[in-house]
Amino acid sequence: QVQLVESGGGLVQAGGSLRLSCAASGGTFSSYDMAWFRQGPGKEREFVAAIEPTGDRLYYSDSVKGRFTISRDNAKNTVYLQMNSLNVEDTAVYYCAVRRWYTSARQEPREYGYWGQGTQVTVSS
Repeated sequence: QVQLVESGGGLVQAGGSLRLSCAASGGTFSSYDMAWFRQGPGKEREFVAAIEPTGDRLYYSDSVKGRFTISRDNAKNTVYLQMNSLNVEDTAVYYCAVRRWYTSARQEPREYGYWGQGTQVTVSS
C-alpha cells in the first residue's frame, strides 16, 4: 500500500524558513515526478513545485520561485521542500504527491495519483 507522510510543518514568523519532508513507502518512486501542492483557507489546491525523477529538472509556481527549493533523495524515497523568506500568503496545508499520469500539465492535481495527508504551515506577521 502506497503511503506518503509529510512532516516539518509548523508556525513560523514572516521572513523565516521551514523544511518539509515527504517520505514515501509501499513502492519505488524513483521513476516518477514528485510534487508539492498547497491549499490555503478557502482556496483551491495549487501547484507549488515539482521535480523529475533524476532531480535534474525543477519546476516552480511564480509565487514561490526564488524562495522555495524542491529536492529529492531517491535512495530514501523522500522529497523535500526548503521554504525561505516565508510570508503570510504561504500559510496553507502542504501536500506531497506522486505523478501517475502524463496527460496534462504537471501543475494539474489530477495528474497525481498518490497524496499525503498534508502538513500545516502557518506564517505569522
